[in-house]
Amino acid sequence: MVWGIRRWTWQHGGVTEASDSSLFPQVPDSADAVLDGLDPEQREVATALRGPVCVLAGAGTGKTRAITHRIAYGVRSGMWQPASVLAVTFTARAAGEMRGRLRQLGAGGVQARTFHSAALRQLQFFWPKAVGGEVPRLLERKVQVVAEAAARCRVRLDRAELREVTGEIEWSKVTQTVPADYPAALVKAGRAAPRDAAEVGQIYTMYEQLKRERGVIDFEDVLLLTVGVLQDRHDIAEQVRSQYQHFVVDEYQDVSPLQQRLLELWLGERDSLCVVGDPGQTIYSFTGATPDHLLNFRTRHPGATLVRLVRDYRSTPQVVHLANGVLAQATGRAAEHRLELVSQRAPGPEPVFVEYTDEPAEAEGVARRVRELIASGVSAGEIAVLFRINAQSEVYEQALADAGVPYLLRGAERFFERPEVREAGVALRSAARFGGNDALLDDAVDVPSQVRAVLSTKGWTSRPPAGSGAVRDRWESLAALMRLAEDFARARPEASLADLVAELDERARAQHAPTVEGVTLASLHAAKGLEWDAVFLVGLTEGMMPISHATSDAEVEEERRLLYVGVTRAREHLGLSWSLARSPGGRASRRPSRFLNGLRPGGGGTTRRAAGAAVGGVERGAGGLSGGFRRRDRKPARCRVCGRTLTDAGEMKLMRCEDCPSELDEGLYERLRDWRAAQAARLSQPTYCVFTDKTLMAIAEAVPGSAGELAQISGVGRRKLDRFGADVLALCAGQELDDGAAEDLVGGAGADGAESAENSSEK
Repeated sequence: MVWGIRRWTWQHGGVTEASDSSLFPQVPDSADAVLDGLDPEQREVATALRGPVCVLAGAGTGKTRAITHRIAYGVRSGMWQPASVLAVTFTARAAGEMRGRLRQLGAGGVQARTFHSAALRQLQFFWPKAVGGEVPRLLERKVQVVAEAAARCRVRLDRAELREVTGEIEWSKVTQTVPADYPAALVKAGRAAPRDAAEVGQIYTMYEQLKRERGVIDFEDVLLLTVGVLQDRHDIAEQVRSQYQHFVVDEYQDVSPLQQRLLELWLGERDSLCVVGDPGQTIYSFTGATPDHLLNFRTRHPGATLVRLVRDYRSTPQVVHLANGVLAQATGRAAEHRLELVSQRAPGPEPVFVEYTDEPAEAEGVARRVRELIASGVSAGEIAVLFRINAQSEVYEQALADAGVPYLLRGAERFFERPEVREAGVALRSAARFGGNDALLDDAVDVPSQVRAVLSTKGWTSRPPAGSGAVRDRWESLAALMRLAEDFARARPEASLADLVAELDERARAQHAPTVEGVTLASLHAAKGLEWDAVFLVGLTEGMMPISHATSDAEVEEERRLLYVGVTRAREHLGLSWSLARSPGGRASRRPSRFLNGLRPGGGGTTRRAAGAAVGGVERGAGGLSGGFRRRDRKPARCRVCGRTLTDAGEMKLMRCEDCPSELDEGLYERLRDWRAAQAARLSQPTYCVFTDKTLMAIAEAVPGSAGELAQISGVGRRKLDRFGADVLALCAGQELDDGAAEDLVGGAGADGAESAENSSEK
């Protein structure tokens, strides 16, 4: 479980297999007891309480365990006061988990926060003294203000460009780049702008002006303003330094220049700093994060203690071997410092590589395998399906729902902020206060039965409701509370319902949530820091992994690290898959990711068929070639909007019902129609022999940015891609075509006969 603590013991020179200890362990009775179960390297981290310490920790090596035990040991030994320690990490979830672990180790007074949370608290406290008045209101959605800034600058941005320009503004601020310097900073960083650099700089300037006019600040301003206050007011800086004297920074490979500057101001001339990171997991460079601060740590602190954690307690040797193989092919500076992981677990199954005919086949195949794992005893909450971009989730949501498998999307609202959890908390608190006079609890003999009685009035039942949706989501939340109550009672048989309520309140304050039961669907970025028994990495094709817009060597290497992060999320079962076409009947033009070259068994051509291969595809493994590519007998395609079965050829081309909502770019569609008419006239052919209306609509909905993306659209065959691809992509990019650009083509009416016959049925 995400919030459970894993216990490892060091015995006779070897590490015992990782196993979950009680979710409510007894607080260690001494400082020395805090060190129990740490391996030699983890113990070295925990006992290195003086001077700068740099920990290079591979995935699954127990880094959070090492640093929380370090903090607890410092506090329990009397060397540190709890209030003098600030532990900093990058997500509220990670900070909440750290606070929970520290509380269980008897170091509950330590502050564990994100950079933004710590900075905001300091800003709110010191603003009246440093500036006067109240801190400006925090802007929650900057994209709306960016859109208004672009409109004032008379720059039209589509949705994708709006997100990208917003990202550029965020990058500029965390790298401390002012609007006037943006074009030069872009060149220096070797970064590609989504629009003309001068335009982005203009929008950035207007965005800052709009914020000033409205008296608001954004999240990056929180860091910038805190840095400004600490730089300008030495008295305030000294007050902060007198409060916090010892610092621990997790995920240090993801620190931005602005966060590094804030850390330096917090630290002052002192050196009580411990940083933990892995250059092999740097996956946020696009936000301004850089591993340079981690890699240069011993240059800035020549006397620093360096500890490498390479004992992997999370994953089987088979998973670890594949993870090492992914990074073995890496290049660049981060690759020079890669860690070779050594699994401490018993052997498990080999990773499974599967090739499918199309995306729906891939989703159905993964859903079938998920069902098999659940039937074999793997909890749904210990299974994840991970993809490169969120847009890939829809087909897997549908496939899992069709298979009757519960799932949840990573990134939903926090557990303790869900309405049903709040309602349950109120009901449990009331029952704890008045339980003796509550007839509802008359037959309840222990804490679990009391909780069961209370939650049954809020929608919990012993059996989950059928299907998915809001009702199932509510039940899953209540079921998570029920499991938590049962675990609590097992760990503390003498505890009362009031004790459980106090535990829930403490967890809510720490955002230390239980696990909701269901298969997790998440992007690879969102999966960072999490782990599951079984992980499926899907859509591993060129153009998606690495993503098509990763063009520089550095960007491609970051994509490789992203795959490494995905692989290392798996404890035991790991599936890697890709599909040759986007939709049923589409052209099989996709290729598996280059990152799999030399890694997948049979990567040079040997394959084997999966057991039960009736769901389709070719499974690649160690057994050699036992069968060729086989198209499966598959159900009709479904609408990607409403899920209805599609039988009409035109609807199948669009992958949606005719009357379902469309994201059609109408301006692009009209330009494509005009261009098609001109082409048809030159070729002396009907317009549908160039492209049908449905194909043009599909292009105008997808707005492909590369030949690979265009080729994935049904109705765009190789011949048409060669003949018309350049013009279509230019139109999609908003470029104007010269009158003579589309010259007469050799062969005139030689559009492929089969394509013409197919297109004619869609007129």
